[in-house]
Amino acid sequence: MPRRSKILSGALIAGALLLTSVDLGGAAASAGASTSENEAVVSSAAVHEGHTMAVSTVSSPEDPHGDGYIPANPPVTGVTPSTQDPPHRYFHEFQANCSVSHTVPDDPIVYPRQPGKSHDHTFMGNTSTNADSTTASLDAGATTCKAPGDKSGYWMPTLFNGDQKVLPVGPQTIYYKAGVTDYTSVRSFPKGLRFVVGSPMQSADEFRHHPGFVEGWECGDSYFNVNFPTDCPNRADVQLNIRFQAPSCWDGKYLDTPDHRSHMAYPVVKPGTNDNVCPADHPVAVPMIEFKMAFPVNGDLSRLRLASGPSYSFHYDFFNAWDDPTLKALVDHCIVGGLQCDARGYDQTHPEAGAALDANYQLP
Repeated sequence: MPRRSKILSGALIAGALLLTSVDLGGAAASAGASTSENEAVVSSAAVHEGHTMAVSTVSSPEDPHGDGYIPANPPVTGVTPSTQDPPHRYFHEFQANCSVSHTVPDDPIVYPRQPGKSHDHTFMGNTSTNADSTTASLDAGATTCKAPGDKSGYWMPTLFNGDQKVLPVGPQTIYYKAGVTDYTSVRSFPKGLRFVVGSPMQSADEFRHHPGFVEGWECGDSYFNVNFPTDCPNRADVQLNIRFQAPSCWDGKYLDTPDHRSHMAYPVVKPGTNDNVCPADHPVAVPMIEFKMAFPVNGDLSRLRLASGPSYSFHYDFFNAWDDPTLKALVDHCIVGGLQCDARGYDQTHPEAGAALDANYQLP
């Protein structure tokens, strides 16, 4: 199943360069999020291009043993990765359209109960997300997503242009897709599942060859950039974009693990085919999240940097706090149903299928 999909640059509203002053001293002192790809958290600080990685010293209040493992309750057992090949449907997805709510140097996954310990993050979705966030607190929070039932936390390192923050304007597109060939086998995320996609410590080569890499940084007609593009047109209809995909196979056992990654896995190719299937040790197919972020900046990008470091340190976090029935309705109608849905669960090319949610983006 091809992952490449051409990104069209979003239109800039005149004067919509959202640049906000920031205290550089505080940003420089903020620590990063995680260790390198596929490695557990180390016991000493690491440094990457001037970005200091602090070690988490506090466990999540949802971690019963303080060892970094948060068990699923109940676990999902008895699942075998599906190797079925259902009727081809080019699309099997819906969107979560969520706006930026706030920025803060917190990360409740990597640095729970440690405010200010992370590099600066740009948060979307749940408006209450901070260092103390738990599944219960997110459940009680509000959201910037179109669907009120999506109280999940989504965040990424803040983009800076010099000493100014550059924040995406309006609802951003967060796709929920099938990452496996058998789209009918995809089931909803369990409440409280959380993970980190990519790593602030990854090298340029690791970023380029990451399984979640789609087209890298792009601007105008410049694609597949590991570094911020140098030939970004200075036009009102152009802005900087990135798309990056998350793993979509879950082990069924843990809502989080010490490295915030190993309970999740990317699909693998079934031998002798072009089919994507979940590996045996991560047999549960869940939606593949894909960030499609648009930043209102163009022209000269030479002063751009991420709070986590260089352009290739891009990564993001997801903390599931969807209302279970709402998420299931969208997954079943759009992903399992083989549709290309908006945030209501409506496919304009298949109006006969109806929508999963009503005009208020709620269950009817």
